[in-house]
Amino acid sequence: MRVLFLSPFLAQEPLGVMYLSGALKGAGHETKMIFVPDKQLDEKILEYDPDVVCFSFTTGIHNAVVGLNARVKQLKPDVVSLCGGAHVTVVPEFIEEPGIDAICRGDGEYAIVEFVNRVENGGDLTNIPSIWFKDEAGTIHKNEPGPLETDLEKFGFCDRSLVYDAADFYRLSERKVIKTDRGCPMNCSFCFHHAWKKKVYKVTNNEYVRRRSVSHVIEEAKRLKAEYPLTFVHFLDDIFNINNKWLEEFAERWPKEVGLPFDAILMANMVTEKHIKLLKQAGCIYARIAFEAANDHMRNAVMKKNTTRQQLVRAAGFIRQYGIRLGSLNMLGGPGSSIDDDIETILLNIECKVDHPLASLLQPYPMTDINDMTQEMGLATDTWDEFPTLFNRTTSISLPNRHYYENLHKWFPIVVRFPKLLPFARRAIRWKWMGRPFTWMYMLYSEWLVTEQNRLYYDAQGKKGLKTLAPIDFTQRVFTKGFIRIFTSLFGRNATKVGLKMSLNDERVMNHMDE
Repeated sequence: MRVLFLSPFLAQEPLGVMYLSGALKGAGHETKMIFVPDKQLDEKILEYDPDVVCFSFTTGIHNAVVGLNARVKQLKPDVVSLCGGAHVTVVPEFIEEPGIDAICRGDGEYAIVEFVNRVENGGDLTNIPSIWFKDEAGTIHKNEPGPLETDLEKFGFCDRSLVYDAADFYRLSERKVIKTDRGCPMNCSFCFHHAWKKKVYKVTNNEYVRRRSVSHVIEEAKRLKAEYPLTFVHFLDDIFNINNKWLEEFAERWPKEVGLPFDAILMANMVTEKHIKLLKQAGCIYARIAFEAANDHMRNAVMKKNTTRQQLVRAAGFIRQYGIRLGSLNMLGGPGSSIDDDIETILLNIECKVDHPLASLLQPYPMTDINDMTQEMGLATDTWDEFPTLFNRTTSISLPNRHYYENLHKWFPIVVRFPKLLPFARRAIRWKWMGRPFTWMYMLYSEWLVTEQNRLYYDAQGKKGLKTLAPIDFTQRVFTKGFIRIFTSLFGRNATKVGLKMSLNDERVMNHMDE
């Protein structure tokens, strides 16, 4: 059967759908990816003539998916639609949207193959584990998630050709993403992991946290290096230093067998000096740790990070001691926080001399503990339709003087690197009318931070040439990211309008969105 994946452009290649494509191809099916918007979308859909259309998405673009699916159904009325990803796993009621035939909750490799097999053979679609299916009468058949696969290597390697054939700039990028694990042992209140682990799968950490062998990861990197441009790797693991024995083997073999620089995310309360020494030995250029908040109550009682300030400072010190670029992950605007609390987080970043500060605005995603907190405090967003598409633009938490937090977020990386600007930033965050210029400033400076990071990768590889020069690399990044952001914005705006019209059948909504 022909299976079509549709998605907006993302900041990096979507590994999830690439794994699904690999599973489908292994079962004898065809797959294709189309990124939207695309001026030739209708022609491409009709030419490919899919039997099943698939969407994987997070909360915030779900209405856009409804609109896009409606367009596909207009062209291909008999096509079967299947939705998966973070949003439908925790908001399975999404299947009630018009035109949505089925959803998949949780890991989808086995479920999607069984679903497509049964579509092909005319089999029963109502009793597939992990699948909720809506029949012709509108009855929704609900099935519990299937068991988690403990051996990730059974999934093989993800089908990168699905994405790279659909968009050249993903294929040509010399930075590629690899994920060695699934699951996380932490119970951070804002993260989907504790919701999936405790409320969807109802399993223990031992069952939920799984990792591929070093040999399997190295084999993937070798294949990727042989087939596509690749000079450095971004490891997408939630916690790269989770297993001492695994890290020791990786540090011994990666530089000899792959020899590429990489970056990774570390958990501060697990970091030891030995970890950082091993990462340096392996070729780590850039390591990020999650500060989230400097305030102990916000970090541990609200966000449930289970990390002390001393552990954050110590981990940051080890990273800088071994000459690795230090990145931080921070969250602003938590429920019950104040501007002074978030400025305290800036001061902690300054104290630790963070090279690459990253910040987001805390979002109460569905089924998370932080969402329960915001609801109890009367601060939650009223409906998921009002949820922001991007976590680093606006906050959905009803904080007093909300724009203060949104503007401080835009100043965050600049003030960390240039502390003398903090007194001015304290005043500037009050200027609501400057929200958009501050966003442009933030976007440009964020790209400059990545340009600095790239310089380290080029130096590690001994690469020279015009494209490695900071001004040229920065300009190229701005144009590429600008392309992605503009097209993603257009997709969200146009498809959401169609989705709302299909759902509400109210032209007043459409007209209001044009204002």
